Amino acid sequence: MRAIQYNQFGDYDVLHPVDIPRPVPQNGQTLVRLTLAGIQPLDDTVRSGKRGAVKPFPITPGGTGVGTVEEPGDSGLAAGTRIMISGGRYGVSTDGTWAEYIAVDPAHLLPLPDAIDNTTAAALSTGVGYLTAYLALTELAKFQPGGTVLAPGSGGAVGQGGVEIARHLGASLAITTATSTAKAERSRAAGYEVIDLSRESLRDGVARLTDGKGVDVVLDGVAGPITGQAIGALARGGTLISIGYSAGMQTEINVTDLIWKAAHVHGFLFTLFAQEQIDTANAKLLDLAAHKEITPLIDRVFPLEQASEAQRHLIEGGPFGRVLLSL
Repeated sequence: MRAIQYNQFGDYDVLHPVDIPRPVPQNGQTLVRLTLAGIQPLDDTVRSGKRGAVKPFPITPGGTGVGTVEEPGDSGLAAGTRIMISGGRYGVSTDGTWAEYIAVDPAHLLPLPDAIDNTTAAALSTGVGYLTAYLALTELAKFQPGGTVLAPGSGGAVGQGGVEIARHLGASLAITTATSTAKAERSRAAGYEVIDLSRESLRDGVARLTDGKGVDVVLDGVAGPITGQAIGALARGGTLISIGYSAGMQTEINVTDLIWKAAHVHGFLFTLFAQEQIDTANAKLLDLAAHKEITPLIDRVFPLEQASEAQRHLIEGGPFGRVLLSL
């Protein structure tokens, strides 16, 4: 079968197309024929050697994907059933989805509704922005209708997913950010309330949009300088949930923002949630997408053999929407 693998940590060029044997399912695993796989920041973190506890080389990357059941194993699903991979540490502790076939734990499979196409399902799961936003808001922030949310990074999975999920949960205002006027205009055309950071600071933009009150929740998938600024943009008693670090792992915080605002800060990990919680949330998101209540955006679909170019595009190209691999 065709796959992408690497035998050492390094830059994008360590990713190579290979022809390897199809995996043989073990202990009730389900064999899945993949159709589309997602490219997400974690793939870059693992490939560059910045993430510990990975499987021995060679590594097949990819944590998300959609496809069809080839051999059901203990899944209880019929051969040919369209599925989405939900959960697991694929591409990290075991080989991932950048391959024509993958053997998976049946607990990590969700059947796709007839009303949702493969591309939409793949975009929904890639970057897990919608899932992250849903779990962060409902489980960690205990978000209530009428509250306000900031999800920085209008082109990213958490930025886009955060805005749409906040609206679905009844937010009175859901804000994102853009680093350029061009991207801000594209965000507005997509229906987002956006702060153009090339024209005003995050704190000033939030103050303008909230009449000086600040936001109740920040879903921070960007980090770097944004984190300290976002804490300063919280309303009193507000919550920042730290999710990712695409803009850097270091920030500066004015501790008086934490103290005087009585702020709450949470770190987000999927290990905080049971597989049942993840599956329930994903099933809800698939239903929302099937009914067009959320609309995952796609920037570009690359063929599998161009995985290194696709990963570079995600990390350096500033995409507006998800980046996928076609298998």
